[in-house]
Amino acid sequence: MTDIQPPRPGVMPGRLPENAKLPEDFDPVAEARRRLRATRAGALATNDRNTGHPFGSLVNVATAADGAPVILVSRLSTHTANLERDGRSSILLAATGKGDPLAHPRLTVLGSFVRDDDPALRRRYLARHPKAELYAGLPDFSVWRMMVAAFHLNGGFARAADLAPEDVLTDLSGAGELLETEESAVAHMNQDHAEAVRLYATRLAGAPEGNPEAPWRVTGLDPDGLDLARGDLTLRVPFPERVTTAAALRAMLKRLADAARAAPG
Repeated sequence: MTDIQPPRPGVMPGRLPENAKLPEDFDPVAEARRRLRATRAGALATNDRNTGHPFGSLVNVATAADGAPVILVSRLSTHTANLERDGRSSILLAATGKGDPLAHPRLTVLGSFVRDDDPALRRRYLARHPKAELYAGLPDFSVWRMMVAAFHLNGGFARAADLAPEDVLTDLSGAGELLETEESAVAHMNQDHAEAVRLYATRLAGAPEGNPEAPWRVTGLDPDGLDLARGDLTLRVPFPERVTTAAALRAMLKRLADAARAAPG
């Protein structure tokens, strides 16, 4: 007898016409990964602990090495009290820009937030949001990580997809060495290779040059790519192939730097 699996949360209602097709240029997995890693704030929906009503709030967001959303919240906040009672939640990560807001891609991540005191999560969050250093050490603040159950991507008109966690999150198996060296590698790139980091952002990711006194910096790395930030701007530079060791990372960073220098300025 075959076990019937319950549907993942957030799936579409299946009301599309039978002949409906996704546009050929739409890559939902790539767009979901980009939106997940490059969005710095999102709308958090929790279940109100008193009535069960959906409660929406705005939070800054970082990611764990595998891409799971990470937030820093205060026990004084309503959403934290809600999560303490019921961790089930979702977070909407939306791109912004000119024109109709609904024409820009957005990603809904569904799952359950749990408190996680892993120092690596705190470090990655503060690298993405350095101003949070001002209050992160206060006793009422703690880091929470989402245990992802599902993704729903809306990339604009006729560009929607339901995605499983394994479709979007980064596989960390065999990458222990890379994760152990992440902190030192990030510091090394920012201190000694600022020009290469700038080229990653401007030549490979198409970011504007901006103010040289506010340089691009690496905020995190994982087997699939680099996360970069400059002020309020954040972006993702994917690796062309998976990286799991320190030696492979060094080779990949040099390869990317060479490609960036050869790209049109």
